[in-house]
Amino acid sequence: MAALLEIEVPADASGERLDQFLAEPLGSRARAQRLLDAGLVTVDGAVLPKRHRVAEGERIAVAPEPASTETPSGDAEFTVVYEDPDLLVVDKPAGVVVHPARGHREGTLAQALAGRAVGGEDPARAGIVHRLDRDTSGLLAVAKTERAHRELKDLIGSRDVRREYLALVEGLPPARTGTIEAPIGRDRRVRTKMSTDTDEPRDARTHFTLERALPDTALLRVVLDTGRTHQIRVHMEAIGHPVAGDPEYGTPGLLGLQRQFLHAARLAFAHPVTGEQIDLASPLPDDLAAVLARLVAQADGEPA
Repeated sequence: MAALLEIEVPADASGERLDQFLAEPLGSRARAQRLLDAGLVTVDGAVLPKRHRVAEGERIAVAPEPASTETPSGDAEFTVVYEDPDLLVVDKPAGVVVHPARGHREGTLAQALAGRAVGGEDPARAGIVHRLDRDTSGLLAVAKTERAHRELKDLIGSRDVRREYLALVEGLPPARTGTIEAPIGRDRRVRTKMSTDTDEPRDARTHFTLERALPDTALLRVVLDTGRTHQIRVHMEAIGHPVAGDPEYGTPGLLGLQRQFLHAARLAFAHPVTGEQIDLASPLPDDLAAVLARLVAQADGEPA
């Protein structure tokens, strides 16, 4: 914010908490609370607590934030494939963690998007409404306003965001299409893994369609109804066809892969603010494309 922001409270906002009232003009409630805590907000010239209930006609002044002297901790790589005032869609490479967590406190996508991503109660996950595993590449939608964050969460909750993945799996599933419906939770014995063998089950549903049958593997297009942690990886292992190269649920290093062959290839949904249809695709990254090309060449009898 480059200059003093002045707002007069309208009649229809009378009675709202001060931090709630400021959430929209400042981009997020978390930012409003930060500025209030820093004493940069006055109401009719007085610094008031964030729980203050605003009244019609009160004049609120928000001073500009001082320039930060901290070195940004977000150095994660990503590519922007779509951006407007409310929404950002990025293509995340493998190896990038989406938000800070145990063992991954720095260099996350959320940190790299600081100042652009907005929404939610956790500043460390601002704007994040769904996630990808560290070594899963592909498309991720990020909110830039509180409204977009709220609406995107609702779209995902109502299963109105189409999330398509490309997965190379071990073996050939018994049908060209299928649905895996099996609850997922923490594994009973190995607490660092997710599993269908769990005491903490949460509903999970995954659909798959065969894209290409290969001699020892199959390329599947996978669609999520729900978004449980490691869902595709756990469900494919559960039916005996783990994702190729998966170090936790399959065979590490299979086919020379350095990670699981799993890529978020398509996102399609109605824009959370305008309603415009957004339909974005991401091609396989070079490491996965090279493995697939080699397998296809071998299947077709061409020199590898």
